[in-house]
Amino acid sequence: MVQPSLREKKNKRGNSSSVHADMMEKGERWMKETAAQCMVVAALIATIMFAAAFTLPGGTNQETGHPIFKQESAFIMFVIMDAISLFSSSASILMFLVIFTARYAERDFLVSLPIKLMIGLLSLFISITTMMIAFSASFFLVYTKGTKWVPYLISGLAGVPVALFAALQYRLSYDMVRTTFSSSFLFKPKKHGLYLYFVLPPFIKGCSRTESSRVLIK
Repeated sequence: MVQPSLREKKNKRGNSSSVHADMMEKGERWMKETAAQCMVVAALIATIMFAAAFTLPGGTNQETGHPIFKQESAFIMFVIMDAISLFSSSASILMFLVIFTARYAERDFLVSLPIKLMIGLLSLFISITTMMIAFSASFFLVYTKGTKWVPYLISGLAGVPVALFAALQYRLSYDMVRTTFSSSFLFKPKKHGLYLYFVLPPFIKGCSRTESSRVLIK
C-alpha cells in the first residue's frame, strides 16, 4: 500500500500497478486450480468413508443386527477414525468451495484466502491420515490367527501416502504460514491512519528516499 501519487510510477525494473494486477490474476487462477484438485480428492474420501460406515468389517449378527466385532478395540478404532475422516473431508470440501466463491479482492490475498487454503489442506491431511488408520484397523480384525504379521505390514505401508502428502505439501504450507502471518502483522489496521517511515533505499526511479519509503496504513 503506497500513496496515491506513487501508484502509477515505476520502479527500477519497470514494474507498475499493471504488473500487480497480473499477479493477482495468476494468483486467483492458481488458487482455484488447487482448490478444484483438492476438492476432488476430498470428495472421493468422503464417499469411501461414508460407504465404509455401512459395510463394517466382519459384518453384523443376523439375530441382533449388532456388529460381530463390536467388543474389539480395533473395531472401535475403525469406527472413530472412519467418522473423523468423513467429517474432516466434508470440512475440506466446504473450505475449498468457499475459495471458489470468494471475491478475490486485493486484501483477501493477504490473510483470508491463504488461511482458508491452509484449513482446507489441513482438513484433507487429517482425512487421509484417519482413512489410513481405519483401513489398517480393519486388518487387525480380519487377520487375528496365524497371520498376525499382515496387519503390521499393512499399517506400515499405509503410512507411506501420509508421509508423502506431508512431505510434498510441507514447503507450500510453510510459505503460506510465514507470509500470511507476517503480512497480517505488517499491514495490521490501526485505529487512526498514519504514515510510517522506514529507512529503505529508494526503489522508485525519480523519487526521493522519503517519498519512496512512505507507507500509508489505514
